[in-house]
Amino acid sequence: MRYLITGSSGQIGTNLALRLLDEGHEVLGVDLRPNPWTDRVCTRQLDLSRLQPCEPGTLCGQALPTPDAVVHLAAHAKVHALVREPALALENTVMTHNVLEYCRHARIPLVFSSSREVYGDIHRFDTEEHSADFAFTESTYSASKIAGEAMVYAYARCYALPYLVFRFSNVYGRYDCDLERMERVVPLFISRVRRGEPLTVFGEGKVLDFTHVDDCVDGIARGLERLVDGRLRDQTINLAYGQGHSLVELARLIGEALGCSPQVVTTPSRLGEVTRYVANLDRARSLLGFCPQVALPEGVRQAVAWNGAWRSGGRP
Repeated sequence: MRYLITGSSGQIGTNLALRLLDEGHEVLGVDLRPNPWTDRVCTRQLDLSRLQPCEPGTLCGQALPTPDAVVHLAAHAKVHALVREPALALENTVMTHNVLEYCRHARIPLVFSSSREVYGDIHRFDTEEHSADFAFTESTYSASKIAGEAMVYAYARCYALPYLVFRFSNVYGRYDCDLERMERVVPLFISRVRRGEPLTVFGEGKVLDFTHVDDCVDGIARGLERLVDGRLRDQTINLAYGQGHSLVELARLIGEALGCSPQVVTTPSRLGEVTRYVANLDRARSLLGFCPQVALPEGVRQAVAWNGAWRSGGRP
């Protein structure tokens, strides 16, 4: 099969592309920047955030080979950054529009990367996929993912475009230590604990569902296979581990992996941040046979080891 992945130079995109290549598929990446982790992923540098007419066979003016499916991962994904700069949320919506137009003209099925942020703060209700109540949108980032999902559903109804929407949750692991570009909590905590710096936890008692990137990619790959061969389409599915952990517990696990006791300082939650989420995985299990394998303690050990090897100049 031939797949096109937007956001292919990011963490999930890189891991997914390498898995698909290892399985013998062809992969073309689309990203603003070259892939900093590997030279195996053929990447077209392309800005998807500019609204442009899409002629058949082109994406934002560039002619591309027609894939069997598109995985749309490209987005501005720093929640608090989008609260500070809401125009970035609009750019997320434009990116999704451009990709949908490309898929519509070429009649290509789409996998869209959404987020647990669409549920809002889950003290209020369950996390079954149908239970997201968009009146409780917490941030402009959440709004951009809600808008992206709505556009995908509209294209399915108006143009019979096959899709899968995956709602991710705190994905961590390999190819995730570019802190100048993207401050994700796991690599950020690892970096600060290594340097002996205190950790700031925004929101005492915050509980989140951390997903190892191998489990995330496995879920996407299962969905892609079923989408392309026609066994599954037009579904919205949570992809996570299915277990909640506090950020204080995450800090403790990182400290254990590094052989130290980190100092943790708790402060109030920042505007727009979700303070509790644990995924309901019933639909992922039933539709994909999805069974996450990497619990947080083991995943943290792997992430710390990978981070150390990368810092020492290796390419693990």
